[in-house]
Amino acid sequence: MWAGGAVSEEDKLDRAETGRVLRRSLQFAQPYRRTIWWAVGLVSVSALCTVAGPVFVKTGLDHGITNADATALNWSVAGFVLTVVIGYFVARAQQLAINRAGEGFLRDLRVAVFDRLQAQSMAFFDRNKAGVLVARMTADIESMGELIQWGLLQFVGAALLLVMTLILMTALSWQMTLIVVLFVAPVLGLASVRFQRLSNAAYLDVRERVGSNLSNLQEGITGVRVIQAYGREAETQRRFVQSNRALYGSHLRSVRISTWYFGLVEWAGIVSIALIVGIGGMLVHRGSVGFGTVAAFVLLTANLFDPVQQLSQLYNTVQSAAASLHKLYTLMDTVPDVAEHPKPVRLPAAGVLEAHHITFAYEGSERPALTGVSLAVAPGERLALVGPTGAGKSTLAKLLSRLYDPTNGYVTFGEIDLRVASLESLRERVVVVPQEGFLFGGTICENIRIARPGATDADVAAALQAIGVLERFEEFPEGLDTEVRERGSRLSAGERQLVSLARAALVDPAVLVLDEATSNLDPGTEAVVEKALERLMDGRTVIVVAHRLSTVRRADRIAVIDHAHLVELGTHEELVVRGGRYAALAEAWARSQPTTEGTVGR
Repeated sequence: MWAGGAVSEEDKLDRAETGRVLRRSLQFAQPYRRTIWWAVGLVSVSALCTVAGPVFVKTGLDHGITNADATALNWSVAGFVLTVVIGYFVARAQQLAINRAGEGFLRDLRVAVFDRLQAQSMAFFDRNKAGVLVARMTADIESMGELIQWGLLQFVGAALLLVMTLILMTALSWQMTLIVVLFVAPVLGLASVRFQRLSNAAYLDVRERVGSNLSNLQEGITGVRVIQAYGREAETQRRFVQSNRALYGSHLRSVRISTWYFGLVEWAGIVSIALIVGIGGMLVHRGSVGFGTVAAFVLLTANLFDPVQQLSQLYNTVQSAAASLHKLYTLMDTVPDVAEHPKPVRLPAAGVLEAHHITFAYEGSERPALTGVSLAVAPGERLALVGPTGAGKSTLAKLLSRLYDPTNGYVTFGEIDLRVASLESLRERVVVVPQEGFLFGGTICENIRIARPGATDADVAAALQAIGVLERFEEFPEGLDTEVRERGSRLSAGERQLVSLARAALVDPAVLVLDEATSNLDPGTEAVVEKALERLMDGRTVIVVAHRLSTVRRADRIAVIDHAHLVELGTHEELVVRGGRYAALAEAWARSQPTTEGTVGR
């Protein structure tokens, strides 16, 4: 019934990694070391109370009943009751202590992981599915709750109880102790080695399946509009059922391993008690030991096998938690592709934005997205990036704003390499306005303030006034305190984009990078956003990924990107006269003008 087969070298390395993960977790738990040591002390007292019980039973039987000593019997009963009462209150206190430390550890871990996620660059999110990252933050951390809250404490308690029990059994009768150990050690030793080898791989597989299942769930929820629009409900359901079935199978494999092993431990305990009763009876008949000693051995054997079973079950939990921690620590150790320089410098308030022979390829792509592109954008200049879909326009805009770093070459602002610029000053000088403004849950004012958390309500109102839309939002019944709801669903697409523009105005950057901020709007709303956009662009350097020739013609210069190369650069008139790629696009626009406005590389 065991899952798996031969253990690979990779599994052995995983077990070594388990130790490293646990050591790192202890370092992470340093702020709670006093609480943890207090809990360990309480566990020691609890273990002493547990082993003391059988001693009082032995005394009561051998001296109180066999020798008809009422005083010895009364003291034995009183001692037994007292240890039970002390053990009860100590157990409650240790649970409170370890849960306080455990919940604090999990809280700090969530914050650390989320902070690391926020520090990652765009390339990281290209490589990792959102659903898997959500699984890291939810399922993986929750899987550690059991270990952190009671598992480690149980490990210490079980280990202490096992050692104390063996010492006491040896003191009472080394002959019966030797019989139990000689029977138990080979059976449990071989089974434990087998169990550890298989359970490690099984729980790693469970964690992977959980991430995959949550990823499918997340895609099914966030993409429900597209799914229903194209009638893909059945296919989406099939994919989720498939991943869910794989998770089910993975859990069953781990359960089969656990069931086999725990059953073996329980069977060994029953056989050991039978041996103690049989052999102990012979020793009592010979007068070698008392009847109370045999009874104490029966009770102590339960104390012997319960810790073994707990430690085995805890290993199960440790493997699951270690697999989760390994993934979380790997995530926390991921170095951002766009990282802060060790000695960052602030960018100047204004300057030329220049690309120097930049080449870039996305991870996993066999061909570069850009090759050897060089251009300079003067302060206050408007540059339009045009070209067919997939040519590299958006990639160039991302490199100029350092959402990615070039594979080769570099980008400067005011003659300072963006890679040595402080990220704070970079985001103050260069602001990216996406094609669709994303809003978070909260009010309009809070969404605008995201761009500058320290901004006052007056600053927010001034930013809206700067782009000429303050009155529009003040007309709402709750004004700027209007709740936008999830993803801004309470506002129209145009209003969401105006909030996005107000964020940029609040930062007051030197450079604006736009991904055609009006391309997804209806004509009436587009006019309002265009007016606000013109006011925002006034006096700033602007780089716009253009899909419409109406936008292109307002630019000072046009850069034509085709097949990852900068093929043309100049004004609208210059490029039309040149008769190249841009001229062909302009001619196509002119032919379609009577019916449509025309697009470039839509």
